[in-house]
Amino acid sequence: MDILLVASAFNSLSQRLYAELSDLGHRLDVVLAAHGPDPVRAAVRELRPDLIIAPMLRTALPEDVWREHTCLIVHPGPPGDRGPSSLDWAIADGAEQWGVTVLQAEAAMDAGPVWAAEPFPVAPVGKSDLYRNEASDAAVTAVLTAVRRYADGAYKPLPQTDASVTVVWRDTFRQERRRIDWEHDDTDTVLRKLRGADSQPGVLDELLGHEVFLHGGHPEDELRGRPGALLAQRAGAVCRATRDGAVWIPELRPRRNSGDPAPFRRPAASVLAGYRPGPALPEVPAPLDLPPGRRTWTDIRYRQHGDTGFLAFSFPGGAMSTDQCRRLLAAYTEALTRPTRVLVLGGTRDFFSNGIHLNVVEAAPDPAQESWANLNAMDDLVEAVLRTTDRLVVAALGGNAAAGGAMLALAADQVWCRTGVVLNPHYRRMGLYGSEFWTYTLPRRVGPDEAERLTTRALPVSAATAARLGLVDRLVPAAPRDFTAEVERLATGLAAAPDLDRRIAAKAAARAADERERPLARYREAELARMHALFFDPGAPYHALRSAFVRKTPGGSARPLAQAAGGTR
Repeated sequence: MDILLVASAFNSLSQRLYAELSDLGHRLDVVLAAHGPDPVRAAVRELRPDLIIAPMLRTALPEDVWREHTCLIVHPGPPGDRGPSSLDWAIADGAEQWGVTVLQAEAAMDAGPVWAAEPFPVAPVGKSDLYRNEASDAAVTAVLTAVRRYADGAYKPLPQTDASVTVVWRDTFRQERRRIDWEHDDTDTVLRKLRGADSQPGVLDELLGHEVFLHGGHPEDELRGRPGALLAQRAGAVCRATRDGAVWIPELRPRRNSGDPAPFRRPAASVLAGYRPGPALPEVPAPLDLPPGRRTWTDIRYRQHGDTGFLAFSFPGGAMSTDQCRRLLAAYTEALTRPTRVLVLGGTRDFFSNGIHLNVVEAAPDPAQESWANLNAMDDLVEAVLRTTDRLVVAALGGNAAAGGAMLALAADQVWCRTGVVLNPHYRRMGLYGSEFWTYTLPRRVGPDEAERLTTRALPVSAATAARLGLVDRLVPAAPRDFTAEVERLATGLAAAPDLDRRIAAKAAARAADERERPLARYREAELARMHALFFDPGAPYHALRSAFVRKTPGGSARPLAQAAGGTR
């Protein structure tokens, strides 16, 4: 079928549906509703789709569109649930089970007949993590069911007036409900509020006399202080006391009308550093390998099981700043001193990596210089992985990877990927050529022609297609909560394989042969020359595209995304 995706943003779920529906042979185009109703109408007139699907909408579809065409809306709530803040309510109410409903667009919000629905467990994680994982898995299952039913032509969607459907309207989850009472809320309550708003919209609060939104929350088991007091910092996050404990908050976002020139999410400590007078918060590091039973936040951890090491990292939004890259490289270097035969990078749920940290770059006094420093730090990390020849390195992707983050994965000997992951192995949508040794690793895996296609079309790739192309070596069909344990089982088996020594020796020989043919330094030099020219050219599209992306302002074309990229039609 010809399917048009209408979305307020080409977000993780929109990308996954685009990739998985394309895998099934459907012809996909995408138009952004953020540009207003007229581009949506124009896309419908031009493309004449068989079916319209809205994976994520912040505004209603034009009435003439849904009256004249079948339009399926993906709602992140069970049948009968209505309102714009469904997941927020699920987390706030402590729901153990929730669901996704695919319903037909009508005049009343979320009131149309149900084409498909799928339940999912509510994991104790942030809303954005839940959305990208359990909710996304359920949404894909429900959408594929609905598309199949629509194509068959015999299915009659269930009206919500049916006795089996209990209608519940849930209002917008406003800041008054999110506000934290630091004197009286216990740690569990604080964490639930923070997790319910971790990506958007954040929890509005006041720190050092400034209104800020708090993003993300993790428990702390040792530090204590007066409720609401700032206690410490660690790797850019700040620790704040609760009534009966403390929490780590990784990111802050100044309120837009605060006068802050960078009113977007950034590492919390860097935001507070701009407020004077500010406290001199002590840096309280966490050991790389935490003792058993410790309940504290750190974005990089190491553990070892026999001959297998596991270097896990989890950065908000998958972005990796200069500091984060350097700290991860230091941890990787330390991991190489441990006596292991297999080293696993990643292996946790949610994002693997999305490359350089555009928010930190945008907030820097000299964004070009910070871009350059960040890219070189990323290259240093990738090069260290490529030059590891004394053991096998596995990149384990429990979540999505894009741009330099995808190339970081390709630097490993094997790439293992949860089946729900989406890869974006390209840089074009940010106006960049790319680095991270992609000109070496990508053609080596998929061939030069496919590498050219992937980087120029700049479209998302499903895990299944990535495996077919050679980007991924193993698909891991595990639920998000089970991915880490399944990776440990597989990695332990790999470390015990009788031919492992032979494989490590063959890897070292292949790397030496590649180095003789063309040293890694030459790949890096050529890529960085292209990137330096883009970073330090004030007129390069990268700067406007980066700013629009970070500041959530309209940018780019109103043309259907897939058409602009040479889509699947």
